[in-house]
Amino acid sequence: MRHPLHQIHDTEQLLSRLDPRVKLVSALTLLIMIISSRGLLFPLLIGGIGLLLCLRMGVRPRLLALRFAEPLFITVMIVLLKLFFVGHEPLFTLNFPGFDLVGHREGLREGLLIAARIGGSVALMAAVGFSTAFTDLMAALSWLKMPRGFIEVALFAWRYLFVLFEDAQVVYSAQQNRLGYAGYRRGLRSFGTLAGALVIKAFDNSQQITVAMVQRGYDGNLPLLRHKPFRKGELAWSALFVALSGAFWSI
Repeated sequence: MRHPLHQIHDTEQLLSRLDPRVKLVSALTLLIMIISSRGLLFPLLIGGIGLLLCLRMGVRPRLLALRFAEPLFITVMIVLLKLFFVGHEPLFTLNFPGFDLVGHREGLREGLLIAARIGGSVALMAAVGFSTAFTDLMAALSWLKMPRGFIEVALFAWRYLFVLFEDAQVVYSAQQNRLGYAGYRRGLRSFGTLAGALVIKAFDNSQQITVAMVQRGYDGNLPLLRHKPFRKGELAWSALFVALSGAFWSI
């Protein structure tokens, strides 16, 4: 009998080895199915599969909770707005001094449908994001004919975002050691100084990077945007999964 850690490792390797273009096209197809679904079952099924894949890849529940926190807040607000302001058939009534708040059956149904679509879409894209490197995802987007300028800006921003984050940590630690955040006004002044320093640092880095890349013969062509041939097995299994999902969506 195999150890559970081996199964997690195999699941992670299986998704990571899958061609990013195949993953992206399959995810976009499923995303269209989720958005156009008229029932709750299909979005919840895809969302459950996405969450299961994330957990099998070893993603910590706390990280998943942070990833779902903002969509969950939006979902709750949409359900409440639909419940109390859409529909005609009363479901319940909340009595407050001066007014009554009526919940409607049609609004609850529409709100839950939108909530299921949001949850399924976020879980699906989370599974793709956790199993695909950012550079591979950008390469797949370039294969889908996304504008080359967008791809280049995204790659450089992703690369030097961590450099700026390290610089921000250094400046913030120095400010803390000098009691830069001891009071409210001093904290705001220190934060403004930190933000200004980061803007100047980013501008200086952009000029230095541009000069260095031009001197090394950069002509706008990135090696990572060159694609390998598709593997027939991956295409077959992905097409089968999408076809089964489409058959379930049409029910």
